[in-house]
Amino acid sequence: MTPTSADTITLPAAEDWNDIRDAVAKLCEDFPNAYWNACDKADEYPTEFVRTLTASGFLAALIPEEFGGSGLPLSAACAVLETIHERGCNAAACHAQMYTMGTVLKHGSDAQKQAYLPKIASGDLRLQAFGVTEPTTGSDTTQLKTRAEKQSNDTYVINGQKVWTSRAFESDLMLLLARTTPAAEVSKRSDGMSVFLVDMRDALGKGLELRKIDAMINHNTCEVFFDNLEIPADTLVGEEGKGFRYIVDSMNAERILIAAECIGDAKFFIRKASEYANERKVFGGPIGANQGIQFPIAQAYAQAQAAELMVRKAAAMFDAGLKAAAEANMAKLLAADASWNAAEVCMQVYGGFAFAREYGIERKWREARLYQTAPISKNMILGYLGQHVLGLPRSY
Repeated sequence: MTPTSADTITLPAAEDWNDIRDAVAKLCEDFPNAYWNACDKADEYPTEFVRTLTASGFLAALIPEEFGGSGLPLSAACAVLETIHERGCNAAACHAQMYTMGTVLKHGSDAQKQAYLPKIASGDLRLQAFGVTEPTTGSDTTQLKTRAEKQSNDTYVINGQKVWTSRAFESDLMLLLARTTPAAEVSKRSDGMSVFLVDMRDALGKGLELRKIDAMINHNTCEVFFDNLEIPADTLVGEEGKGFRYIVDSMNAERILIAAECIGDAKFFIRKASEYANERKVFGGPIGANQGIQFPIAQAYAQAQAAELMVRKAAAMFDAGLKAAAEANMAKLLAADASWNAAEVCMQVYGGFAFAREYGIERKWREARLYQTAPISKNMILGYLGQHVLGLPRSY
């Protein structure tokens, strides 16, 4: 019997993946703060960083060896993303490739796996775009309005709109969630939705339009418009009408991986704050000797250490095949809070210099703020825990 709870088995000791961390840290040395500032100033995608990361094979960490990947567990992918952020870089430009491919791997046909996974692993194809969120439904995924209607000529026609679809201009493929059965005709709100793997190279200008959103963070985020876009029926992933549960699998991996990024951000801020507090001298001594400076850094460190334990637990449960939805959500919640608290502390320690772009603090501060809201807000997580873990009534 497959275990379904962390209480039914003893989780293996966490692997530190130090070899991976060292290799990723070495790679990041070629992409200092000046590189990221230049990308931000020009509002450009960090193409060279993504190419280098792809060539290293790290983005294919979770793809099985038979498809050209490394076949590593989620905890190894967490080590990759955490290190990228801890070294001052940002994996958000490409991290979706790690978790969106999981839907194809788990639920795709043999033909889809053979056609796409080797090319994703090699970097010949980018699967970066995740078309779920809509302007009028936000995080209430079960209420999405984008429709996919089956035609007699063995195609689907897509109509609707997505928003906050990051990296769409830098992706060849989009994992799209659309309703194939009207909401009024299903017994559960989560039924009647299906997942499609849309080749955007063929679709742009033929029913697919992308509009970039001018946003605070440089993630190449877009609005996506579907106007009678016709796609082949064999782009359907898994069974029609079961797409929501497929997407949930990806969302749990997404939350754990992004929680690892948050831990990396927290470590970055704590290291920077500690170094500056030792170096900066005012009134005859280092500012770190003042409790008003030292104690907040220590508090941020303790909070980050505790959050990291939950991230490791969630990753271990996911790797063991256990149900890890609650742990994935808690990991994201706690890690996002830890990174944001560390960001605030670091900004205060640096004082006015925190606002100077040459230090990289204000850039990382902006990036850390995102995870208070996305890919799932704190209130959504708290509501999930209250209702699905603690048995409290549905909140309004």
